[in-house]
Amino acid sequence: MSTTQRGWELPLSEAQLDRLTKDMDEAHRETLPAMRAGAAALTEQVRDADGPADRGRRSFLLGAGGVGAAFVLAACSSGKGSSSSSAPTDLESPAVAAKAETYTGDLRIVALAVALENQAVGAYKATLAAAKAGKLGTVPPAVASFVTKAMAQHTDHAQAWNAVLTNAGKPAITNVPLSNQAQVTAALGKAKNVGEVAALALQLEDQAAETYLFATSNVKSQGAIETAATIAPVEAMHAAILHFVLGQYPVPDSFLPVNKAAKTSLLTV
Repeated sequence: MSTTQRGWELPLSEAQLDRLTKDMDEAHRETLPAMRAGAAALTEQVRDADGPADRGRRSFLLGAGGVGAAFVLAACSSGKGSSSSSAPTDLESPAVAAKAETYTGDLRIVALAVALENQAVGAYKATLAAAKAGKLGTVPPAVASFVTKAMAQHTDHAQAWNAVLTNAGKPAITNVPLSNQAQVTAALGKAKNVGEVAALALQLEDQAAETYLFATSNVKSQGAIETAATIAPVEAMHAAILHFVLGQYPVPDSFLPVNKAAKTSLLTV
């Protein structure tokens, strides 16, 4: 175990964290072909004159791929907040769509996904900058390696979703158009050690994973379902490793909850 200068101790060895990070990166690389195929399918559906067709929005989750995704998500969850109540209900709300006409229908869900991915990239980038400036005490190299890998994976996810937007003739999202971004930035700025940053990052990872899971049964296009279901387990792996970094064993849930899923009302575009 290694201790920082600011009262935080890494509760597992760096070798163990390195192995977890390696497994996470391998899993991410294995999902890339399916993720890109799903995004390409979504692009084709969006190009249809009448918009994305409703091709069995729940069929993917009920198939073998969906069962596998749900299993991985359950295995990586923390066991806390397992109730599925208070789930977001406005992913397709006409009121939300009327607020911003640039991204509508399933493309609004895609825009939310990009924004969440960009938010995570920015948080991890800020963490690395704070570590380099000595604001977090002594940061173990294994922690920096995890942060770097997770940031790169979020970047890959954002690029896949942005490709769908641009291929549909919509502007790519390169910033973080979320109403809670100022709060996230402020909280990161106040963090004094790796543990505090990890707790904040865990909130973002839980939100992303649960948003993708909720989207798989609440969007219309099969391509969107497949892309979200492919990415969600990777986000859940990020969360599981952060639980270990915080000294919390990620106890399996029977199914990942969706009460922390983001709503499209968070979008400011």
